[in-house]
Amino acid sequence: MLDAPPLADAPADGGTARHRAGVVPFPDEDVARYRAAGLWGTATLAQEFRAVADAHPDRPALITATGTLTFAALDEATDRIAHGLGQLGLRPGDPVVFQVTNRAETVLAWYAVLKAGAVPVCSLAFHRGHEISQITRQVGAVAHLVEAGTGSFDLVAFGREQAAGHPTLRLLLTIGAPSPGDGAVAVETLGAGVDPATARAWVEQVQAGIDPDDVAVFQLSGGTTGVPKVIPRLHAEYWYNAQAYAAEWGWDTSSRVAHLIPIIHNAGVVCGLHAPHSVGACLVLTTADLDQALPLMAAAGATDVLFGHGHFGAVDHPAFPDASAALRTVVLSGTKVPTALFETFERAGLWTGQLFGMGEGMFLTTSPGTSRRVRNHTVGTPLSPLDEVRILQPTSEEQVPAGEVGELATRGPYTIRGYFSAPEHNSRAFTGDGFYRTGDLASVTDVDGVQAVSIEGRIKDVINRGGEKVNAEEVELLLLQHPAVAAAAVVAMPDPRLGERACAYLVATGDPVDLEDVRRHLDGLGVAKFKWPERLEWVTELPKTLVGKLDKKRLREDITARLRAE
Repeated sequence: MLDAPPLADAPADGGTARHRAGVVPFPDEDVARYRAAGLWGTATLAQEFRAVADAHPDRPALITATGTLTFAALDEATDRIAHGLGQLGLRPGDPVVFQVTNRAETVLAWYAVLKAGAVPVCSLAFHRGHEISQITRQVGAVAHLVEAGTGSFDLVAFGREQAAGHPTLRLLLTIGAPSPGDGAVAVETLGAGVDPATARAWVEQVQAGIDPDDVAVFQLSGGTTGVPKVIPRLHAEYWYNAQAYAAEWGWDTSSRVAHLIPIIHNAGVVCGLHAPHSVGACLVLTTADLDQALPLMAAAGATDVLFGHGHFGAVDHPAFPDASAALRTVVLSGTKVPTALFETFERAGLWTGQLFGMGEGMFLTTSPGTSRRVRNHTVGTPLSPLDEVRILQPTSEEQVPAGEVGELATRGPYTIRGYFSAPEHNSRAFTGDGFYRTGDLASVTDVDGVQAVSIEGRIKDVINRGGEKVNAEEVELLLLQHPAVAAAAVVAMPDPRLGERACAYLVATGDPVDLEDVRRHLDGLGVAKFKWPERLEWVTELPKTLVGKLDKKRLREDITARLRAE
């Protein structure tokens, strides 16, 4: 059988040097401080996983609807697939775009790509050409991993379309068998028959050439300034982020952590995948559908779960009592949590906390032991003892007086110092001394003796639809490409299930068109469906403030009043 190509054919440093020019590095003195404090290790993500698998070979690592994999089985299978990726010509440092859902094969592909030295790029299964075409070009993606048989949208055909005329895309990979003649390769079939010792030796040789302070993963921003910005996460800091999260909730080898929201997402990778695995715990991976998720949680004996805003109603589902029988901790994230929801979960005997996190790094949590007031009224404290928080005047780098509301800015051992290859944007998004300006309005107050952070709103014009961020300006510019639209303003309207949905206030050039016409327009532009407006309001003109600026506050008040009246 054809062996994987020798690494002499690959760059001596593991191929990651190509990304360094686009990365804003952590200052040397901070790297030294983080290592001296025992936060950053000296291994790659793949090497860290291997060490855990060697320590806990027979413990369950992954439970899905299709079965259970031990750490030893997951480790061996991903060695084999990594070797097969090498046979296809994938080289260390090659970016691989992931567009897949929550399946066992997704986890196999994740660790295999890392073991092959390649760099996962974490897009969403419902991103479309508007997002993917720009992301793949920005990172120089070499491979595109999509899911076969996804029903209403053919991701395999989409992958072929994206590769046509692309300057770097040359491999189309699938989870699930593609149709004959698709020109795609199913990752789960790679490396079949390869000797496990051969595959393991090859992976170890690859990993020996990778610097733990180089790019491991490309995450994507919430798209607050148009098409998502690329977030470079490094091996050492990303694993530390996961270890710190597992420690925050007291996880160990007995923990079984259920995850329902997309796994190929920062919260999915850190909280759902790497964090449990960092301590030898098991990931219970399921879908967003509670009818499927809750029975699997019950069967697997899930001990901990992260619920996004779309699952805040899980406690009322008839299958929840069985699903919660072994639960110890419920973590709620994605939006402000109503006090009544805490009470509902805790009446069911479940300790309930909050997570406020971002792909750029900083996690704030209300960890076990904090009072109900802290958990109800704040998002808690930073995950790491070396995290730093400032509350700034939104238009300057000056800090506001203690207790006042300003812009949340953060710096620390797992928060990036700049977006990838985006110097102009970085000059606005980061302070001169490296604090990330989150765009969130916040304050730091003393609650029961804890200096806790409260999120009070946002500066950025963003709609938080069930945890996915929709940039209003981006959608407005796309709407203005419709011949019937003379002016557009997109605002958040409250929604009981998702928190917020998008409403578009439009001024017509002639006769207004209906919502379906607008959706067809956005679909034709290749815009991800979660960004589409879900309501239109046609007006003769958009309201202005006294200084002539668009008055979105009035529009938000208007749509809230309309919904209340309805």
